[in-house]
Amino acid sequence: MKNTLLDKEDFMFDNRYLFSLAMPLMADTALSVAVGVADTMMVAQAGEAAVSGVSCMGSIQNLFIYLLMAFATGGSVVASQLLGMKQEERARKSVKILFYLTLSFAIAASSLFLVFREEIIRSIFGKIEKDVYHSTISYSIPIMISMPAYAIISSANALCRSEGNSKVTMVVSIVVNAVNIIGNAIFLFVFKLGALGVGISSCISRYVGAVIMLMYVTDKDKNRLYLSEPLKFDFDWKCCSLILDQAIPVAIEKSLFHIGKIIISSTIAGFGTATIAAFAVFGNIETIIDIPGTAFSLSSITIIGQCCGGKRYDEATYWSKRILLYSYLLMWCTSSLCFLSIPNIIKLYSLSDEAVAIAVKVIRIDCINRAITWPLAFVLPNILHGAGDAKTVMVVAVLDMWICRVILARILGVNLGLGLLGTQMGMWADWIVRVIVFVPLFASGRWKRKGIAEKESLS
Repeated sequence: MKNTLLDKEDFMFDNRYLFSLAMPLMADTALSVAVGVADTMMVAQAGEAAVSGVSCMGSIQNLFIYLLMAFATGGSVVASQLLGMKQEERARKSVKILFYLTLSFAIAASSLFLVFREEIIRSIFGKIEKDVYHSTISYSIPIMISMPAYAIISSANALCRSEGNSKVTMVVSIVVNAVNIIGNAIFLFVFKLGALGVGISSCISRYVGAVIMLMYVTDKDKNRLYLSEPLKFDFDWKCCSLILDQAIPVAIEKSLFHIGKIIISSTIAGFGTATIAAFAVFGNIETIIDIPGTAFSLSSITIIGQCCGGKRYDEATYWSKRILLYSYLLMWCTSSLCFLSIPNIIKLYSLSDEAVAIAVKVIRIDCINRAITWPLAFVLPNILHGAGDAKTVMVVAVLDMWICRVILARILGVNLGLGLLGTQMGMWADWIVRVIVFVPLFASGRWKRKGIAEKESLS
């Protein structure tokens, strides 16, 4: 059924609501990125081996994080659509199931990694230099111990975003990152623990954040969506299946995507310590550029999800275009600033001249590509996620990633001898293909038939 909305006064949302949701997310992301940059700068004082160890383990950590975020995305899509359908009790049930799923996965996966950490790291990175290997191992222990806490935080953040309350996530993020920075200073400069110190600091800060978020999301008086009696086991398979229907495709997409990134990291590890260190800096900088796009991308799940839950497809289309427009305008600003200032920013890192030269060249080319293609390549798929079309996004993203990011990147980086630039050329090719596929998919309108409300009306 097509819902025609001609009067914007009848819309569920307005620009003020969108920015009230996106701006705290932007501030939260910026703060997290700043702490990530600070982490790298601070650990750089312990040498390039420590930076490289954190970078290597970071690629593995990101796999865990994005899998947890897949569950959170699934829970957020379901909760948002159920709110749009005005079914708050079902939405609250989905919240509880989301916490069960993320926490169970985090405990099981991190425990397995800790038992086999040496074998896993050797199999992924092969014959990396001995000091880099030891930094990677030491950093991995506290990071994996922190994963259950991260699961709680990601689930709570998804809950808050679903009802449009992103200010809470921003405030808690400030506290968590303040604890992290203080911990870094203590463990790095007082106790001289290097990469291990950065990991311990991250672990402590995440558990602080988890406790605060649990206190907030269990408060019935402050939230439409809340976690009711978390210690009382109350499993609802129907709610679970709704979440998994969204989460499993996202989990497959994100896991294969990041396995591909780990393979690329393994390839880059063979280029030498200078290239690994340059890649670590590149990872920090690219996240800075993406801050506006990431914030609007997360906001899109709440807005598009509720619009589709209420079968308000004209409004969903309108806000999709607005979200893309704002993402482009702001990412042009961040890309331009980064392009111009990177020679000065790179001086803040204690890197060799070789690492600096590699990083500046790759980052500047990346700025241009990011400004042109990133919002359509990544914000648009999140809009489709909000509408409930996770499976199509998964198939496109996985095939494209393995062909471009893994195979093409290896050919360019290793076989043609282009090094880090070659591996990133494969990534940029991946973005272009995503744009070519996702734009016509959105224009076709097929995503309007993928939501919970539409499916249940047909059953």
